[in-house]
Amino acid sequence: MTPGDFHHLSVLPREVLALLQPQPGERFVDGTLGGGGHAGLILEAIGPNGQLLGLDRDPEALQAAGRRLATFGDRVILRQGNFSEAARFVAELGWQGVDGMLLDLGVSSHQLDTGRRGFSFQTEAPLDMRMDPEADMTAETAVNTLPEDELARIFREYGEERFARRIARRIVQVRARQPLKTTLELAELVRGAVPGGHVPARIHPATRVFQALRIFVNDELDSLRHGLQQGLDLLRSGGRLAVISFHSLEDRIVKQTFRREAHPCTCPPSLPICSCGRQPRIELLTRKGVRAGEAEVADNPRARSAVLRAVRRF
Repeated sequence: MTPGDFHHLSVLPREVLALLQPQPGERFVDGTLGGGGHAGLILEAIGPNGQLLGLDRDPEALQAAGRRLATFGDRVILRQGNFSEAARFVAELGWQGVDGMLLDLGVSSHQLDTGRRGFSFQTEAPLDMRMDPEADMTAETAVNTLPEDELARIFREYGEERFARRIARRIVQVRARQPLKTTLELAELVRGAVPGGHVPARIHPATRVFQALRIFVNDELDSLRHGLQQGLDLLRSGGRLAVISFHSLEDRIVKQTFRREAHPCTCPPSLPICSCGRQPRIELLTRKGVRAGEAEVADNPRARSAVLRAVRRF
């Protein structure tokens, strides 16, 4: 599959627009551009005087989005980079804040379906998993060099894998004889390391390990923490930030960050009035996460796990 074949179905498009409420002439950041689906909808809404900065770590995504969004001309500015650096990119453009920002987390359909990227164990491929192909750390480096304790921590914390220690120990035993090189090698190792791994199941036993390695290789959770803070800092008064997450670790960080910024008071409940002086910066627009409906899930099964949360800056 070539870069020109990039494909990705944008999840919750109507819901994203309803929460971001892009208006003519506004400036937006799409911090996870992907194939440009959400960005195109936002650009249509902000009209001929609006601008959008699109960021993505994946150069293939940027190329595809550039083609898809070419009709918008210089109203769309594309940069390769992590959304955790959004403030730097916005400053380079000379923008004084933004009216809205979107983060659509996780891997794209294209990244999962392109075997050579190593995100999936459906086909044999190098153990890569980098969203930015120029990054130093790969999944192969991780599984072949990290100590057993660190591998176990990664699988337990980032994959919520109950057999993390057992899998890590088996990896260390196998790599002592020969380094692990491919996705199928690792998937079969995990299958053999966990109890009942060869019993047919709805979820492959290596799913959580692959998720954990992808998160570690791309430093996804720290990037999310920094990106959320930068997004909130960049918003003008009335500006909105929307985030789509795809697993519980991401959603927990988003939910806790938003709640902390919306309810920052640290005073004991027994105090009649607030004495800490901490004032909320944002209003929660989604008390509960918004999920895809049955029709969208039928068209795009990956939308099933998507959770959308949004806030408005005071």
